[in-house]
Amino acid sequence: MQEQTNTQNKKQQDINDKPLQGLLADAPMRVILVTVETSETDWPIHESLDELEQLAASAGAVTVDRVIQRMDHPHPATLLGSGKVAELRELTRFHDCDAVIFDLELKPGQHRNLEKELDLQVLDRTALILIIFGQRARTREGRLQVELAQVEYDLPRLTRAWSHLSRQRGGTQQRGEGEKQIEVDRRLLRRQKDQLEEELEAVRSQRELHRERRKHTGSPVVALVGYTNAGKSTLLNRFAGPSTLAENKLFATLDPTTRRIRLAGGQEVLLTDTVGFVQRLPTTLVAAFRATLEEVAQADLLIHVVDASHPHVHLQVQAVEQVLEEIGAGGLPMIVAVNKIDLLPADMPLHLGGLAAKLPAVQVSALQGKGMDDLMRCISQALIEQFTPLNVVIPYDRGDLVAQFHQFGMIELEEYEEAGTHLRGHLPTNHSGPFKHFEQTAIHHTR
Repeated sequence: MQEQTNTQNKKQQDINDKPLQGLLADAPMRVILVTVETSETDWPIHESLDELEQLAASAGAVTVDRVIQRMDHPHPATLLGSGKVAELRELTRFHDCDAVIFDLELKPGQHRNLEKELDLQVLDRTALILIIFGQRARTREGRLQVELAQVEYDLPRLTRAWSHLSRQRGGTQQRGEGEKQIEVDRRLLRRQKDQLEEELEAVRSQRELHRERRKHTGSPVVALVGYTNAGKSTLLNRFAGPSTLAENKLFATLDPTTRRIRLAGGQEVLLTDTVGFVQRLPTTLVAAFRATLEEVAQADLLIHVVDASHPHVHLQVQAVEQVLEEIGAGGLPMIVAVNKIDLLPADMPLHLGGLAAKLPAVQVSALQGKGMDDLMRCISQALIEQFTPLNVVIPYDRGDLVAQFHQFGMIELEEYEEAGTHLRGHLPTNHSGPFKHFEQTAIHHTR
């Protein structure tokens, strides 16, 4: 029996470790990075390419060169000018590359034209992120979300996968086998998309049931958000003990992780580590990861983890705030954890910009454990502002309510009186109902 169980577990593990299929299933080995700088470019060009190189390394690719073209407007057919395309083709042969990666989202037509001109694989920023997500997704929900995003990305680009078939009939202009194959494959992808959306909708409904149940009986949810590699997983491990992967890589973790922790006052909260954000997060990913990102939008409190050591921290802050707005979480209560202060000179001023500059902020080093007590107090204070103030005397035969107050609330006073246990403090609104009967005097709560 034990051997059979082990065999089943091994099969399930093999399924989880099996790479996702599709046009984006395989990461290239040697790549050249390409970008176009115009008057509308919003990020420093070299900084954006540095991030793209980190993304490529996260996918397992080695960057051998970079190409930058400065122009007023990108070429509608190939993004680059014809001369730069020819130069890029020679560079790929010189470096023996198997792909080029553009630091922009290519239109399907540009994609096809560039692959035809360069005669090798062309990826854009969206495709690269999808490859990384496909490599990292381990839970059923995570894999469903990545598959859906890949299908949506693949659909308008099928012609490049089957272009070799369209040439099978020589120079004829009639419909060829390749075109027929494209139509068949497109129907299969649409069918796959419908099935994935149906499965993800079931996941979303299940999450909604869990959220409704939590609103009435569960602990407050605190979600860690931030730019990828800002230190969210390290911070989660500092709070709850090491068990979450934390690496100096972009998108080191993909599937959300939730841990139960207790704050300094003894109150229990659920702390969730979410997928990191990046600049120009593809809309296909935002849509596909709706079920996961809704967990962020339904949290009681957000902790925006900021990498204080990054040279363009203010741009990262803006990128995170933009995604939060897109998923309906822009108006949630939020505090800022200014992380990696151990990497900053002591006299270096820090300007976050955006909404983060106006929020309660605590400087921490998740790696070294600095500032964690201050962050705990800031979390407690932010939650208290949403809680119901209570001043109650609980009869001694209702020890269950006292235990509930200890588990979910923040206690400022606890005394034992003749009539019962006198408790004064704050409790989440969803737990305060049974205590109203034992209220003693009103407490003025200042927000």
